[in-house]
Amino acid sequence: MSRRANGKRWSAPLRLRDAGADWAEQKPTWREARPALIAEALKRATARPSGNWYAVGASREVRAGARPYGRTVAGTEVVLWRADGGELRAGPGSCPHLGAPLRESRVVCGTLVCHWHGLALDGAPFAGWQPFPVHDDGVLVWVRLDEVGGEEPTERPVVPERPTRGGALDAVFTAVGRCEPQDVVANRLDPWHGSWFHPYSFVDLSVVREPRGDEDDAFVVDVSFRVAGRLVVPVRAEFTAPEPRTVVMRITDGEGVSSVVETHATPLTRPDHECPRTAVIEATVATSDRRGFALARAAAPVLRPLMRRTAGRLWVDDLAYAERRWTLRSTGRFPG
Repeated sequence: MSRRANGKRWSAPLRLRDAGADWAEQKPTWREARPALIAEALKRATARPSGNWYAVGASREVRAGARPYGRTVAGTEVVLWRADGGELRAGPGSCPHLGAPLRESRVVCGTLVCHWHGLALDGAPFAGWQPFPVHDDGVLVWVRLDEVGGEEPTERPVVPERPTRGGALDAVFTAVGRCEPQDVVANRLDPWHGSWFHPYSFVDLSVVREPRGDEDDAFVVDVSFRVAGRLVVPVRAEFTAPEPRTVVMRITDGEGVSSVVETHATPLTRPDHECPRTAVIEATVATSDRRGFALARAAAPVLRPLMRRTAGRLWVDDLAYAERRWTLRSTGRFPG
């Protein structure tokens, strides 16, 4: 057996799974997926501070020289753009003159120019228009909305530790569902549904450790990612919630150690809205110490759409889960 450049013994990333039980014959997980345990994990997550920061979208979607990027966050219109030097700018999405949608305006030499009457905004306060604090972590862009969040503001958002950017491949997927952020977070804090609800992606899933409170608040899971047929990639991963609207899956053993999948749940509607909508903004940051991974990084423009498609397939199901949870909660029929 050969060795890698770092001296570690080489092993193939794929495994040929033994011919095992089909979907209906796998071990039921409903006893382990205790509603009270999931509810307590959710309660601890939602009690953590966010500093009033909200994930808005992919960093690469807000480009210098391009049109502005707009999103409604918790009922607040937000517009983002970049100055000529690449600095991120953000503020209310309504023009202070007559309320034009600034997301449909143009950026000229780093200045946002309203397409109704030509009012120009360079990111500084003007005519009652006040900028929002922003943060670009290299993968995602964030906006701080103090009036919406109502918490003690922080200088930076809670960004999970990631693989070194130069050695990683990242992709961001976004979808919108009829639910609240807590329903998305609760979905991610229920790892037991993986091989039942997503058999096309996950097999042989077992939760080997449950959260033990704030000091050790992680679900640890052994699972195999299905590639094709009986070919799988087995890993160990942990799920944590570093702030109220984020759940992070981090691979701790197996192929792609330290790779992360960050699921951010950003409310689009006001907290009291009768028909809430939430954006799932999921960032996958993958890495590997295999030599061939450099080729994957070089092929990033081709691989990113595939990574987004994979995430999208999962979220067709998981948004149905989150939306069903919200429906049951809103009608008083949620179990437990």
